[in-house]
Amino acid sequence: MRPFAFSRADSVDHAAHQTAPTAAFVAGGTTLLDLVKLDVMRPTALVDINTLPLKRVERLDDGRLKIGALVTNTDLAHHEEVKAHYPVLSQALLAGASTQLRNMATTAGNVMQRTRCPYYRDPAAACNRRAPGSGCDARDGINRMHAVLGGSTDCVAVHPSDMCVAMAAIGATLTLKGPDGEREVAFGEFHRLPGDTPHIEHDLRDGELITAITLDAPLVPAGSHYLKLRDRASYEFALASCAAQLSLDGELIGEARVALGGVATKPWRCAEAEAALVGQPAEIASFERAAEIALADARPLAHNGFKVTLAKQAIVRALREAARCAGETQEASA
Repeated sequence: MRPFAFSRADSVDHAAHQTAPTAAFVAGGTTLLDLVKLDVMRPTALVDINTLPLKRVERLDDGRLKIGALVTNTDLAHHEEVKAHYPVLSQALLAGASTQLRNMATTAGNVMQRTRCPYYRDPAAACNRRAPGSGCDARDGINRMHAVLGGSTDCVAVHPSDMCVAMAAIGATLTLKGPDGEREVAFGEFHRLPGDTPHIEHDLRDGELITAITLDAPLVPAGSHYLKLRDRASYEFALASCAAQLSLDGELIGEARVALGGVATKPWRCAEAEAALVGQPAEIASFERAAEIALADARPLAHNGFKVTLAKQAIVRALREAARCAGETQEASA
């Protein structure tokens, strides 16, 4: 590990003025410290933000839910507002990592976590995300875990978060604070596709930090489900995952939200599949058509073609369970 300076921010404004490009904020540190030890990230300074007042979860007057950046994954998963109105988020959080990691990991840190691509995490490998212009060993290497959606010739690394898949399906807004003040960014626009600049992962400027994430108002009445398919049942990243939400209008789908994880370079909202579901019967045939649409642009590599089929199955199964829940909600509110 290389030497670095360490300080504690005593206010959000103080933190936002730590503008050195090689400085990094640390809260739970569950990703950052690993990468520092591996010599993948080399910050010259770490700014501890754990004492900042960013640990509240509050319902807003417009029905949205505002989540402080430092709320831990455990506290968020078990929060009564989340369990009652955003169960898909609670399910996604509990499907990720281990209890010990969830106790430390923060909401903003989860949004900012880096890929688990082994070539990115190996300083001896060629990786455009870690060292721009060096190449991408994953494209012709062992790429079973890599992306089939959103990749480029320069990068096919998968975004690893479960929480972010659920937030992509729900819809959210990030509040960012930096030296130039506060601004908001739609969740779907925050993570960038790799293109020819895979080292630029987020819409985050120098010195900015996430202070809150505000979830869109929940679908009412609705059903939802998060399904994670992986090599083993615990403490494993997704091969394919799906967050699904449905509201029903009688026997037909009134609104649908679908997002994928484990198969794309960012949390992947399936807007065209959602549009195809609206007005259709909540049945397997509708779900299968939506799954075909969602994966129509998939570009598998040598070792991950199975992910296309797996993701389609995840969509169908998640939508089926969401529809079942939505039907129960509809009956209860009748």
